[in-house]
Amino acid sequence: MATRGFTGRPREPEQRDRVPPGQHLVDYFPVLTAGPTPHIATESWKFTLKVGPRPVKTWTWAEFNALPMTKMVRDIHCVTTWSLLDTTWEGVLIDDLLADAFIEPPTKFLLAHSYDGYSTNVPADDLLTGKAMIALKYGGKPLERDHGGPARLLVPHLYFWKSAKWINGLQFTERDEAGFWELRGYHIYGDPWKEQRYTDD
Repeated sequence: MATRGFTGRPREPEQRDRVPPGQHLVDYFPVLTAGPTPHIATESWKFTLKVGPRPVKTWTWAEFNALPMTKMVRDIHCVTTWSLLDTTWEGVLIDDLLADAFIEPPTKFLLAHSYDGYSTNVPADDLLTGKAMIALKYGGKPLERDHGGPARLLVPHLYFWKSAKWINGLQFTERDEAGFWELRGYHIYGDPWKEQRYTDD
């Protein structure tokens, strides 16, 4: 389902060190999904942190929004070859989420789970020390449904399929378990700077 047909503006000289190889710049936020866009009412939205199959803590929308909020400005890179610079997000850092649940990372790996059944794997080290958040706002506004609203994972230093839309939980796992796209030929890690798009990259 990855398309190679995107076109965009050429990189300016001062931007070249911000755009990974094989990527091109766009000036809009493309919408790409693996399936239909779900509708999740904030009144029924819940987020659960698990260790293996065991729930550690669950937050309602109101409880989640009461957690410390952080603003993040980052460049993002999609496996379909577009890059968008200086995107602005607001949400809850994974560090603050774990602090509220009073746990340290018990394993080195996590799976992100979404309301539409999507999942993706991310090493714990790539979510901590301010690297990632559960984003609730984009560009100063509540996150639109097409872009994963009401909440999505944001891991901006990896290809954007790792930033799971419509997220409803994180699960610590004992091993690095492949998620939806990883089981379908995408790279297990997904570093844009190493062009880790597919399994053998």
